[in-house]
Amino acid sequence: MSVFEMPKYHHPDFTQEMFVNAPDAKYEEAEKDGVVPENFHSTSIYPEYFKISGEWKLAEESRMDSCVVLCEDGCLAVVEARNIKKGQKVLLGRTERGEEGVYLHCHGFEEPGRKLDDQFVFRQGRSRETSFARDYDKLFELLKYEKEHGGKVVWVMGPAFSFDADARAAMQALVENGYVQGLLAGNALATHDLEGALLHTALGQDIYTQVSQPNGHYNHLDVLNKVRRSGSIPQFMKDYNLNDGIICSCINNHVPMALAGSIRDDGPLPEVIGDAYKAANAMRDIVRSATTVICLATMLHTIAVGNMTPSFRVLENGEIRPIYLYTVDADEFVVNKLLDRGSLSATTMITNVQDFITLVAKGLGVIK
Repeated sequence: MSVFEMPKYHHPDFTQEMFVNAPDAKYEEAEKDGVVPENFHSTSIYPEYFKISGEWKLAEESRMDSCVVLCEDGCLAVVEARNIKKGQKVLLGRTERGEEGVYLHCHGFEEPGRKLDDQFVFRQGRSRETSFARDYDKLFELLKYEKEHGGKVVWVMGPAFSFDADARAAMQALVENGYVQGLLAGNALATHDLEGALLHTALGQDIYTQVSQPNGHYNHLDVLNKVRRSGSIPQFMKDYNLNDGIICSCINNHVPMALAGSIRDDGPLPEVIGDAYKAANAMRDIVRSATTVICLATMLHTIAVGNMTPSFRVLENGEIRPIYLYTVDADEFVVNKLLDRGSLSATTMITNVQDFITLVAKGLGVIK
């Protein structure tokens, strides 16, 4: 059983004079698709409340750098500016202390007189010399808690995992034991992981011995061609009777994936989304239900996901809980880059991600 204790959320005290006397938030209708009014309010990762017809309402599904739309039913929707439609009521205001009917609540998980839990504080300036032992222990407890309480853990992964036999096995075990509810990656992770499943290589090198195979530089291209001939990854798995590795385990366990393409992709795999904005939407669709997000060895995906992940989640029963965000990389510049971009609730860990995933799997008892 997990001993993890979820922080309790504290709403603002809206009986205070500053809230009672605050004006209603103003809005203006969008003049055309993809264009927002001047002085539109831009959201953050933190809970934000808007005074609508005298009542303070929480924008329940936030993210950085988006707009807030007042819907016909009185609810608030957070929408990327590019997705705004003509005539939608876009809320205005550049102040955040109630002056314009907008309030930013960044201390909702603080206990009175007590500092925030280390998982949910500013974690800037971490380095290779930082001790991460406690971070690992707390991560183990968090992941156990998520599994026991129906949480949604989303993993954001670079291709490094597909180059190592133990890392692939560890991630497969995490999927099969219920610790993965979403995977965000690119063409490379999926391609080389499937190469490992079919040929036991990644970029032509044996994933355990690292010995280059004859004509091995063709291996990933051959795999791509075979998958495209099959028409999809699931059909490729059936055609070649494949069941091991990260992608196969996600398919077999019905874990949703968003594979975002890039300009340098070979192939790509049929499931890879080449349109950057469609890929971003697919990624956000998975992030929408996430309660913990773990970003591993992929700087651009990490920054993208960090910017679309709020610091809180409103559950179906109305409970508000924090979203835990981890970023792990061997380069301290990479992990701190996310903090520099404004996702200040991240816990950063500087280590080889292949070692990290193996330690996590062992810590959770899914491998020996």
